[in-house]
Amino acid sequence: MTGSGMGCPDWPKCFGYFIPPTEGSQLLFEANHSYKKGMMILMDHEAFLVAKTDFVSGNKMNTSNWEVYSKHDYTTYDPVHTWVEYINRLIGVLSGIPILIFTVLAFWFWKKNKWIPIISVLTLFGMGFQAWLGKTVVDSNLAPFKITIHMVMALLIVAFILYLIFASKTSYKQQKYHKLFFNILMVAIILSLVQIILGTQVRQFVDEQTKLIGYQKALWLESPDLKFYIHRSTSILVLALNGYLWYINRSNVLGFNKIRLVIYCVILEAFTGILMYYFDFPFLSQPLHLVLASILFGIQCYILLECSYKKRQNEQA
Repeated sequence: MTGSGMGCPDWPKCFGYFIPPTEGSQLLFEANHSYKKGMMILMDHEAFLVAKTDFVSGNKMNTSNWEVYSKHDYTTYDPVHTWVEYINRLIGVLSGIPILIFTVLAFWFWKKNKWIPIISVLTLFGMGFQAWLGKTVVDSNLAPFKITIHMVMALLIVAFILYLIFASKTSYKQQKYHKLFFNILMVAIILSLVQIILGTQVRQFVDEQTKLIGYQKALWLESPDLKFYIHRSTSILVLALNGYLWYINRSNVLGFNKIRLVIYCVILEAFTGILMYYFDFPFLSQPLHLVLASILFGIQCYILLECSYKKRQNEQA
């Protein structure tokens, strides 16, 4: 969300290091330096060279020890983007640890609710697939459709974990099932997902504009593509649908109180969108916009779980 996807040009290491460099000088050729296979140097901002084998450099550079990194043509080092991407990868690895643990523990629920171990295993495989997707995104130099799949997969993992949290509860709130509320909620969730997908595409368009014209923020959306207009117009429908859900919940006293959080997220989402378009992308407005969208999707999914539970109760009664 910060545009740091290429902060590390390789995967799983970063410039061939387990801990990436903190300044550009560390990517320049050094005499009498011990290089490991896969470590990179940057040559005149034109190409990354990668060490073919382990070796100790001499006083002058021996080109036979190096080859051009040819998976893509990215040739930039930005310490902020590098460390954002590196921390992103570390969090990905760390998040896999509790997922692995709860997947093992989930089999205690096999007799009570088989879906808990099944969804746990799917979450574990989803994390592995997400890691592989991360590699393909880097290797493709941030191909837009791969970024979108990467984002959707992250949201799917969130939905899986929310299901596990809900399914393992021992007590539930007093709420009422309402067919119209349930059906509109389903549409609202699908619409939120579509908006997030469109948002990642708009974000990619902005990144491409940044490469073309630099950090002239006022020009980034001067001539946007069709996806931007669809994304902006659909936000009105998102507000209307979720507002109607709030009205149904309130007028029928259904008890789905998290719908208020949904409304707050939608309003803040619209506000950050206005900031970006009319006030030239203030600091943190882009990542905040997508964070809010992800939170909105998560809350909607949890309300759907609550609603589905009440629906099953009604059917069993």
